Amino acid sequence: MPGALSDLRVLDFSRLLAGPFATRVLADHGAEVIKVQSELTMGGPQHNISGYFNNWNRNKLGVTLNLSKPEGIDLAKRLVQVSDVVVENFSPRVMKNWGLDYGVLSKIKPEMIMLGMSGMGQTGPWQDYVAFGATVQALSGITHLTGFAGQPPLGVGYSYADHVAGLMGVLAILQALEHRQRTGEGQYIDLSETETMCSLLGTAVLEYGCNGKDVLPVGNFPMHRIAAPHGVYCCKGEDRWCAIAVFNDEEWRAFCRVIGCPSWTMEVRFASQLDRWQNADELNAAVEGWTKLHPAEEVMALLQGVGIAAGVVQNAADLAHDPQLRSRDFFIELEHSAMGKTVSDGSPIKLSDTPAAYGRAAPMLGQDNNYVYHCLLGISEEELQRLAIDGVLL
Repeated sequence: MPGALSDLRVLDFSRLLAGPFATRVLADHGAEVIKVQSELTMGGPQHNISGYFNNWNRNKLGVTLNLSKPEGIDLAKRLVQVSDVVVENFSPRVMKNWGLDYGVLSKIKPEMIMLGMSGMGQTGPWQDYVAFGATVQALSGITHLTGFAGQPPLGVGYSYADHVAGLMGVLAILQALEHRQRTGEGQYIDLSETETMCSLLGTAVLEYGCNGKDVLPVGNFPMHRIAAPHGVYCCKGEDRWCAIAVFNDEEWRAFCRVIGCPSWTMEVRFASQLDRWQNADELNAAVEGWTKLHPAEEVMALLQGVGIAAGVVQNAADLAHDPQLRSRDFFIELEHSAMGKTVSDGSPIKLSDTPAAYGRAAPMLGQDNNYVYHCLLGISEEELQRLAIDGVLL
């Protein structure tokens, strides 16, 4: 069954996570994504047989192209002519230095859509700053809010900003495609990863803008309603935890019954929801005295059984065996030519008529050179051999 984007061809210059995640979403839903690589820049997580690379680049074609060579730039421009969308996530100076910025490429193909993903955006005093997910999270303010009151920030723990920017990039491309369908016009998308993260902190910005009040980290305390106990509690076993939230007196009584109504649950300081919230430190210590005696899965099952919000803090092994994820076929297996069987996360976007499809694992370096350069661009095999010898297809 053809995917929702099966008539779309994407030229992908992006690297690491934000850009490759965006183009992976497009590829999963049928787009033909041509990933441009070079032997000169394929180290570390960019190596084709690294788990990191393979997770973000399935369903894509792979070509080699040395953009330090004039002939390499010419080939890139020819690839633009046969593509609908171009994606890159360098700092703004890179594509301009290659002569592959939107001003140049839009003259080659006016209806082309180009997504430029950068840490700070294409303009402004910080435009040339290089940023990764962790630095973007710090600059946007989310790291400041991720921690406990009076303690240094903890941060999110992974590149959340890259995932957010990737999804924002996909949405922007889809909007640009709809615009092109109506008008025939191409479009340039200037996506600042820092701005995408700032957009998620609207309530903090509003609080300061309207009330002059700085929003500070609050740990596990929800700001929109009172909950107590509310937190992540250590359970039996090594590094096992369960998140628990009790929102009202009825849930509190159910919680007490589950844990056997120990004497501390009858104390005056825990009598009402407000009392429990005001004495949260003592309450959390008492709750953890019970959770440490039980496996996290048992804690979750007992509490959810009486209508209390509780969930195991799952590690990678837990997720791989999660019955809910397995029943929805969230994890997929693909056969890789060098790595054998690979497992990666599937798309959480479920389209009823045109579901995501997983046809192939991530490409090896230059795996699809012949198809892209010979079949799509019409370059002869003799010329391809010469370009390889001259280091253009490197």
